[in-house]
This record gives sequence, C-alpha cells and structure tokens, in this order.
Amino acid sequence: MNEIKTVKMTEKGQICIPKDVRNEMNLIEGETLLMIVDDDKIILEKTSNIKKKLKLPEGIKNMIMSEQSLKKDWDNKYDERWDKY
Repeated sequence: MNEIKTVKMTEKGQICIPKDVRNEMNLIEGETLLMIVDDDKIILEKTSNIKKKLKLPEGIKNMIMSEQSLKKDWDNKYDERWDKY
C-alpha cells in the first residue's frame, strides 16, 4: 500500500488512523505501535515488525518491547533507589 492520506489532530494531540489503513495493516484495537521521530517525520511501526527486524532471541525481544514490564520495574514500591530522584 503506497497511499497519501491526511488526518487531523485533536487538541489533545490524538489522530485517527483511517479504517482502510487499519484493515490493510491488520491493526487491531489496543495494538501497540512504535513512534519514531526522524527530523520532521513521524513514523508509526507495529511493534511486532520491530521485534522481527531486531533478530534477537524471543525473550530479549519481549523484554525490550514491553513498556508494561519496564513500568512494573520502575514503579516497584520495594525499590528505594528511585526515591531520591
């Protein structure tokens, strides 16, 4: 799919990916996308595509790509070393 589409941004900074693009890219509700800012471009990529491109063992890929696992580690109430920051 090579198309040019326009989208409008809301005051909260939200955009809507057009339905035909979501269907073509097999995007489902709740899917995590990676946003890459490259000079004056914004690139959205499926995290599943990035995992494949990294060519790392599956366990490492999941750890790298999992925002939730990092949040769990950073928000650990038993880890006091972050309290001073």
